Amino acid sequence: MPEAVKYEVVDDHIALVTINRPEARNSVNADVANSLESIVDRTNNDPRIRACILTGEGDKAFSAGADLKTVRAGGVKTIRTERGGFAGFVFADRRKVWIAAVNGFALGGGFEMVLACDMVVADPTAQLGLPEVKRGLMALAGGLIRLPRTIPKAIAYEAIVTGEPFATQRAYELGLVNRISEPGRVVEQALELARSVSRNSPIAVQESIRIARNRNELKEDALIALGLSAREDLEKTDDYAEGLRAFAEKRAPNWTGR
Repeated sequence: MPEAVKYEVVDDHIALVTINRPEARNSVNADVANSLESIVDRTNNDPRIRACILTGEGDKAFSAGADLKTVRAGGVKTIRTERGGFAGFVFADRRKVWIAAVNGFALGGGFEMVLACDMVVADPTAQLGLPEVKRGLMALAGGLIRLPRTIPKAIAYEAIVTGEPFATQRAYELGLVNRISEPGRVVEQALELARSVSRNSPIAVQESIRIARNRNELKEDALIALGLSAREDLEKTDDYAEGLRAFAEKRAPNWTGR
């Protein structure tokens, strides 16, 4: 049997994670959920990894969300994990930067996985939406919370209660998508973005994204305190000294992650 999720390290510092169920539109079953949770842990604990890309196999679907065959068979609890939530991913403690490479449609739980990522590169043919209400369901894997925090609330509310998807261009205009790729090159262009992340200090990137992710959960004074504490820790690292030294010597830094 093929792996439900493929894992590959690119350029020594980038994890390419591919949901590998194209015959089922890369929908999430128990194998996908357990594999993604394990991969999040793996990337968190691997100091070599500085950025991660999540995509789907093939050119039709990033992910159709929950595997309805599994749900109808009574296995709804198996497509989420205790720590990671749906797909073992949407509520996971992800310490590295994650980029969604949306290679086709990302609907329902698939879109909620996209919303859980930090940045998005999308193929021109992509469709992103929360069609749960069309099926008598609710987008409880982060969609109802994250979409109104990402785009204007009236537009988010419309998408939530009508279930109609966004085309790539509209998603880009709303700020849901960072970059629109050339047709069929979404992974390659997500890799370009990941490389621009991985050239920077891994500690500084991780601490910066940790604070930025908390922008809606913490008050400003708490965020400021969190930043000051992170800066104190950062100034004690080898990478902090290396960044200043490399700037003075007019060369590229040699980051060690320490």
